[in-house]
Amino acid sequence: MPFSKTITVAITGASGMPYALRLIECLLAAQCRVYVAASQVAAIVAKQEMDITLPARAQELQAFLIQHFKAKADQLQVFGREEWFAPIASGSNPPDAMVVCPCTMGTLAAIAAGLADKLIERAADVVIKEGRKLILVPRETPFSAIHLENMLKLARLGVVILPANPGFYHHPQSVRDIVDFVVARVLDQLAVPHQLLPRWGESES
Repeated sequence: MPFSKTITVAITGASGMPYALRLIECLLAAQCRVYVAASQVAAIVAKQEMDITLPARAQELQAFLIQHFKAKADQLQVFGREEWFAPIASGSNPPDAMVVCPCTMGTLAAIAAGLADKLIERAADVVIKEGRKLILVPRETPFSAIHLENMLKLARLGVVILPANPGFYHHPQSVRDIVDFVVARVLDQLAVPHQLLPRWGESES
């Protein structure tokens, strides 16, 4: 069965690793092909927040995630931080969309400046120039004027700035419920169907 969409998920060193892993899980469940790129600091955050040890090497991380999510071998692929022959590094083979989740202010600034020293930044640059959807999920507070100016610059280019700000009108009962609120908003932006929480104005039944 063909994949419904191809989505790149970039994981950087901001707090919010549960958002990233839950997003990948939901994309795989929706029969998307998922490309993953992770920064070096992302592994530190995963250990700190979830007590998960993410392998440093791309191939080992790929095997870990495939086993963790029970994904198909061809459904999830991880690329190294400087793997310039990865498909996401070229406009000739862009994904349908890309999400940076969580997104550090440093990564956001690099994308806003058009830098491409690492694969994550280059992949984001490709998505912007090819007119595909780019979603940044910053997890920072408070925002400085520098952060806001960079966000405004990217928003004017059509980039979706989707801060990890959960709502509480759905009466969350667990951390998973709070995580799912943010992930649901990301999935909505990607037009990926889900049933993570009831829609506004609709009953839970």
